Formats: sequence, structure tokens, C-alpha cells
Amino acid sequence: MNIQQENIQKLVERRAKAKLGGGEKRIEAQHQKGKYTARERIAMLLDEGSFEEYDMFVRHRCNDFGMDKQHFDGDGVVTGCGTVDGRLVYVFAQDFTVTGGSLSKTMSEKICKVMDMALRNGAPCIGLNDSGGARIQEGVDALAGYGEIFERTILASGVIPQISGIFGPCAGGAVYSPALTDFTLMVKNTSYMFLTGPAVVKSVIGEEVTQEELGGASVHATKSGVAHFAAENEEEGIATIKELLSYLPQNNTEEAPRRETADPAGRVDDALNSIIPDNPNKPYDMYAVIRSIVDDGRFFEVHRGYAKNIIVGFAHMNGRSVGIVANQPAMLAGALDINASRKASRFVRCCDAFNIPLVTLVDVPGFLCGTHQEYGAIITNGAKLLYAYGEATVPKVTVTLRKSYGGAHIVMSCKQLRGDINYAWPSANIAVMGADGAVNVLYAKEMKAAATPEEAKAIYDEKKQAYDELFSNPYQAAQKGYIDDVIEPRNTRFRVIRALEQLSGKKQDVPAKKHDNLPL
Repeated sequence: MNIQQENIQKLVERRAKAKLGGGEKRIEAQHQKGKYTARERIAMLLDEGSFEEYDMFVRHRCNDFGMDKQHFDGDGVVTGCGTVDGRLVYVFAQDFTVTGGSLSKTMSEKICKVMDMALRNGAPCIGLNDSGGARIQEGVDALAGYGEIFERTILASGVIPQISGIFGPCAGGAVYSPALTDFTLMVKNTSYMFLTGPAVVKSVIGEEVTQEELGGASVHATKSGVAHFAAENEEEGIATIKELLSYLPQNNTEEAPRRETADPAGRVDDALNSIIPDNPNKPYDMYAVIRSIVDDGRFFEVHRGYAKNIIVGFAHMNGRSVGIVANQPAMLAGALDINASRKASRFVRCCDAFNIPLVTLVDVPGFLCGTHQEYGAIITNGAKLLYAYGEATVPKVTVTLRKSYGGAHIVMSCKQLRGDINYAWPSANIAVMGADGAVNVLYAKEMKAAATPEEAKAIYDEKKQAYDELFSNPYQAAQKGYIDDVIEPRNTRFRVIRALEQLSGKKQDVPAKKHDNLPL
């Protein structure tokens, strides 16, 4: 064997060893926890044979605390690029089999390199997190590494889609990396996120809590809203990321890819003509409306378990990717609260950043009241949604199905927030408030002065009927041009698609500014 052949043989052997990460025993330990390795996750995510790896032979430069005797090629993270359904993406996957996936300075440099390439080449960046946090042996170098990653995530925000998959631990300062990205997915029972772990919580405030109770996938998907998706297992998690990508463009200068569909644009659904109950206080399921109007009934929901009084997610309409925002009258009567406002405003801004048209389905009785909401800053949080719709320049089509009262009417993509096409069903009620509340405010003195309860009720019934005739319909708003048309419910799909086609070339500018000052 000549020198060249020996060198090639050494390369082959070193590559094979590098691909084992921390070694076969640690890989087996990973599998016993019900977890895949970094390379196995990348293989599931990317098209077969498309992965181009970078920096396989990078090693850490720390010599303290015995680290000079622990060297692994790759240093605990696998980085590179590949394709998902033929579309270029960049990816990094932390390898828990190497020093628990802890972040070193060299690991951060590897991650920053692919983030820079993703931004420069205009492609999504996907991070698969499975790490014990900062590598303690490296001290401030590890912290500096996190700072470098955070800064790049911030600069890339709104330019390229950034998706985080949490497939194991993610604690301390590490949690801010996924928190800064567009979407975060967690896996139930094997992943968790928190700033301080159970041991620290117990020592500082005396509270006993498990990792799952403190920062598990179910907690963040239902209570905190940190996680947009909670998968049952890693296979489902990877599949969810791949489906999410199908609704997103490569970057902020492009449009999302169109999906072929055999679902006719002009399809009507007679069931929508009878979906609104006669009793205005009776709920119905907004999901049925959404599935009726989107292509093939396919709706990809975001934040499914969080703030269920509002629904957000992606769909296709006539093959075009759209963002759906809809009040859910089956939960809190569809009223907006703090969490619903935050959830929807974040989604609206994401769609606007990536050129995805917004379809808004309105049935909202107002903002939720009470001290809990006021003390929690419902004013500021409601303003976030108002701001998000007002600043959005993507095509905006709004359909009011039933109630649209007060400030909540304004917030839900009304004409004055530069809504492009605003439709209403005949069942729509657009007013400052519902008839019951309005009559009690406007005629309180008159009813109080009535001689008998029967007379007071007669006054109430008369005034309520008059108010209903004036406001409990969409026609006063339509007369003033605030509603562009009153449409038959069965035709909603066709009318929304035609509006979106009309708006496909929309261009709308905003005043020049360094950046906005969103009410955070």
C-alpha cells in the first residue's frame, strides 16, 4: 500500500469513527432512552443521500479540567446542508453521546457557520437540540458561544425560516436559542426546557417539581406557549418539521411553494349555510368551517394545545399557502384573552415576514374581562394583535361569521387596519357590543323608572328589537363600506380564493423607519 492509499485509508477510518460520536456504548444508551442520535435524526429529516456535512473533524481547544484527554471529532454537533422534498435547508444536530451535547466554543463556531451559510444563501435553518447546556469546563468561552448563536438568530429573524426541534434536554441559557426561532417543537416525555432545573428550584424556593412538570413538552405546549408543537415521538416530530416546511418559503423574498390539488376552487358547501346556531349564545365548531374552505380539508394547526379560544395554522387554498386565524366560539365563546392575543399576533407577524397571505375568520364577542386579565396586561397584549394586523402588508382577507363586537372587532383584521377584502355572512353582527348589553346601558334609567317589572321588560324587549334591527346584521357596516360584500356562507371558499388571486400582486409600503416599537 503506497502513501496515498494509506492516507485514504486513514481518512475512511477517521470518518467512520467520527460518525460514531461518543462511541457505540453511548449510542446504545441513547437508544435505551427512546432517543435517536444526531445523525439518525438528520437522516430522517433530509432527502436520502442529500446530506453534505461540514466540519466533521473539528475538535475543542480546551485543556482545563482534563479536557485535553477527551477529544472527539465533530465536538458534539453534526452540521451541514441537504434537501427536504428537494428544497435546500441547513441543519445542525447536537450529539448527546459526546459530552452530553454540551456547548463548547468550537461547537458554537460550527453552528454559527451553517447559520451564516443559511442566511447568505437564503435557505431555512433547522436546529435539533439535545444538550446538557454550556460546557462548564470552558467557562466564559461557552457563554460567548451562546451569544454568537443568539445574535445570528436575531439577524436572520424574518429573513429565513428558523425551526427548532427539542429532542432532549435544553436548559439554562440554551433555551433562548429555540425561543428566538420562528417555531419550536418538543417531544413528549424525552425533551424538556427550563432556565433552572428542579434541584435549583428546590434549593432556592423550596418547591419540589419533576423535570416533566417543570418544563416538559405538555407544559410548554399548553401552559407557557413556548412550544408550537408537541410530538408523541421523534418520528412524528421530524414529520411535523417536514410538513411545516412545505408551507413556508425559502426566505423573505420568495413565496411558499404551491401544492397541486384536485379540489375545485369553486366548490360550495351547503352545510355552511346552517352551521350558525339560531341562539347567538350557542357555540359551534370553527374547525368545521376551516376544513370546509381549505384545499382537501387539510389544516396544519400551530399551537394546538395553547389558548384554544383562537385557532392559528397553515393551509392551502387553490394550491397557495395561507395562514388561517380564527376565533373559536366553542372555547370561552371565542373571546380574546392575553394568551390568545399573544398567540395570534406572533403568528400574524410570522406570516407577514414570509409573504404568506392571511385569512381571518371572525366570531368574537370581545376581550375577556376580570382582574386576572387586567393585571396581566390584556391592554398591552391585545395591542400586540392590533399592531400585528395593522403593520402586515401581505394580502388580508377577513370573513365575519357572527359576532364582531367592540375593540375585538377592530383587532381582528378590520378594514381600518388595512384589511384588503372584508366579507361578512348574513348572520354577522358588527357593533360596539351585543344587544343585551347595549340596551342595559342605553335605557337603564328608563327601565328603572318603569312602574312595574312587566313594563320594564316591555321597554327592554322593544329597545332590543330596535337595536337588533339596526346593528345585529352586517348591512350597516356594508352601507358604510366597512364590509366589501355580504356573501352566502356556502360560497366562502370560492370568494376567498378569488380575493386571494386578485391580491396576488399586492404591493404596500410602510413609512421608512429603523424598526418599529411593538408593544412588548
